[in-house]
Amino acid sequence: MKFGFDIDDTLINLREHAFHIYNRKLNQNISLDVFHALTTMEIHEAFGLTKEEGGKLWTSLRDDIYYSDCAPFPHAREILHELVKQGHEVYYITARAKEHTERTRDWLIHNGFPVTDGHFFCGMSDTEKVHIIEELELDYYFDDKPAVLETLSQLPVKAYVKDRSYNQQLDLPRITSWEQLLEELKS
Repeated sequence: MKFGFDIDDTLINLREHAFHIYNRKLNQNISLDVFHALTTMEIHEAFGLTKEEGGKLWTSLRDDIYYSDCAPFPHAREILHELVKQGHEVYYITARAKEHTERTRDWLIHNGFPVTDGHFFCGMSDTEKVHIIEELELDYYFDDKPAVLETLSQLPVKAYVKDRSYNQQLDLPRITSWEQLLEELKS
């Protein structure tokens, strides 16, 4: 079978990682309870920033956010390795800007994710992901963003939402822990 995965906030805990960086950079101590209560993907409001200020801060910290020590969600790497071991194909489909393609792929490899040549796609908009997913004829796809998952309803792919505070309105199967995926596949 073919499995597709978004990266940020699906396999790695990017927003929480950025939240910690914002706290340090802004010399604040905003609680993780505030982070977990956010109903939007953007984190700037928790720090009293406007959308424009938040966008500028994210852009200025992008390398630290994307390429430092952002933690994968527990068991994400191991589950992907297990899928490959069982003979499945694993694809990565990220909307990170095209200029981040090589560094993002290298970061995944360096951090122990199984990456096969030709199975890494980067540099499209969220709404363009549907075309890659359709062309690959994925059996399963995992993402956190409502805007992406809502575009997949006409495809035969089995879409799952990685459970996050900002996607609770989605009526799709949820992954709350990556350990859950192997159990889901057995049933």
